[in-house]
Amino acid sequence: MKRDNSVRKLLGAVSRFFLFFLLVAFLITCCMMLFISTLQGTLAHRFTADELASAAKITMANVILITLVFTLIDGIRRKYTVERPVKRITEATEKMIRGDFSVRIPVGTKFATDNSFNEVIRCINQMAEELSGVETLRNDFIANVSHEMKTPLSVMHNYGTLLQAPGLSEEKRLEYAKAVTEASGRLAKMMTNVLKLNRLENQQIFPQATAFDLSEQLCESLLHFESVWEEKNIQVQTDIAESVTVFADGELLQLVWNNLLSNAFKFTPEGGAVTLSLTADEEYATVKIVDTGCGMTPQVGAHIFEKFYQGDTSHATQGNGLGLALVKRVIEIIHGQIAVQSEVDVGTTFTVKIRRNTSEKAG
Repeated sequence: MKRDNSVRKLLGAVSRFFLFFLLVAFLITCCMMLFISTLQGTLAHRFTADELASAAKITMANVILITLVFTLIDGIRRKYTVERPVKRITEATEKMIRGDFSVRIPVGTKFATDNSFNEVIRCINQMAEELSGVETLRNDFIANVSHEMKTPLSVMHNYGTLLQAPGLSEEKRLEYAKAVTEASGRLAKMMTNVLKLNRLENQQIFPQATAFDLSEQLCESLLHFESVWEEKNIQVQTDIAESVTVFADGELLQLVWNNLLSNAFKFTPEGGAVTLSLTADEEYATVKIVDTGCGMTPQVGAHIFEKFYQGDTSHATQGNGLGLALVKRVIEIIHGQIAVQSEVDVGTTFTVKIRRNTSEKAG
């Protein structure tokens, strides 16, 4: 490989030498012919063949010397302004091909390299930085998915083994079967959320905006949790403005309300309260979901929209840390806004603002 590179460099140097030779020979020959012609006319002197032959030899020597100087200067220029940056770029990209995205190429000085190479280097450095971030996220995602899958799989395995015990009572059999069902349901829900989040982040889901009654959708979403609030004796309060129409993707928004309400009821203790309100003006519809749950510290609140993040580990078996990541991505896709306020042992408030007519704003 090195020998081939050396041969290519030698051939390149030879070709540049002949190119400069032809250029210099042409320019000097033209200049000499013009000079001799003018000199003969001015001095009325006719040059002999020997004089012209001698001048031609000197001119040829000068042409060769100037060509060599030009080739040397061009070689030095190419070495510092072309070959060095190309070598740095090649070495860096080879490392990136092998999976090393920490590599960064130093940008050359203004006089040491062509600025075009600096632009290429900046783009490669930016690409390496982005790939490094993606690789980190991918590794974290795989690690988190693997970790989250281990718990339900272990539960299913353990209870499945217990179900095989001889002489198992009907009560125990139902208890173990229920545990297996719940664990498999949790695993299926996690896989569904992973697929949804992947499609959302890769923009494989495109919003299908239609006009619909947000008030009615919120009421229907709340009623899905009726059995939960009755079981935990949670007081539900509503202040929903009637006939609030928005122009958005109703299916995606349903995902938002289901996740936010699910969290509100999950973190609200028995005898607590959950409040759902909807207000609207000409530009925005504002939804607030307030609970009297355990609340969050500012440190936890700063990470709640990250994938697999669970600030309250006491409720880890009830979720997989993907719900709020889905909510955040949906809100971004429909160009809405979401904010959270929380206080430990007081409760949490999620505020979602949706443009009432995204088509007009987009136009």
